[in-house]
Amino acid sequence: MRNILIVDDDQKIRTLLKTYLEKNQYSVTLAHNGASFFTEFNRSVDTLSLVILDVMLPDTDGFALCQAVRRRSNVPIIMLTASSDEADRVVGLELGADDYISKPHSPRELLARIKAIHRRTGMEAAAPPRYHRFGGFTIDTVERSVVDHIGTPVPLSGLDFQLLKYFIDHAGEILDRSVLCEATRGRDAGPFDRFLDVQISRLRLRFNDCGKQPWLIKTVRGAGYVFAASVISSHE
Repeated sequence: MRNILIVDDDQKIRTLLKTYLEKNQYSVTLAHNGASFFTEFNRSVDTLSLVILDVMLPDTDGFALCQAVRRRSNVPIIMLTASSDEADRVVGLELGADDYISKPHSPRELLARIKAIHRRTGMEAAAPPRYHRFGGFTIDTVERSVVDHIGTPVPLSGLDFQLLKYFIDHAGEILDRSVLCEATRGRDAGPFDRFLDVQISRLRLRFNDCGKQPWLIKTVRGAGYVFAASVISSHE
């Protein structure tokens, strides 16, 4: 089933679209502002087939969300706007949106646009690998679990798993603190924010990576962190 994340501050519109799309065999998750959008996006980014962004939101705007999504994912984006201004549509498309629909619109029109994007992008054939193996450990992205070489589960919190998956997806890349904080929390770290340090220390502890020469997550002084283990990904 294709999974769609919709953010719109109008409850009636959210409910209408969810009901209509679920009747057409889509799985739909809703958000009402930027903060709740990032919570849901971070939780389900690996399984999303489409994101629908309302331009006007109480705590941010769809353009900012579009930029944030594009920094992490190539998932298709449809933007909704009550404005008839052509400049808004151009800005959205330049920021990485795949389509634009003006309000008011019918659910039937939106469904047609969704189907067209899925046909064009071939989402059904682009399922990401389920398993990732590194250093004797295996991560299952469907079950959201990790086991060691003899099958013993590695206890991870939701945020631990999220950070680990992001590292795996960007293995070998130097990732700075702001990128990692946005990936796990939906916002940058403040100058005195030690949240990321605690998370990384906890991950290192779980994978016996706490020595002076860590094998898994290495610190790059003045630049950030790098996931140093080799990763083999597969569907089975």
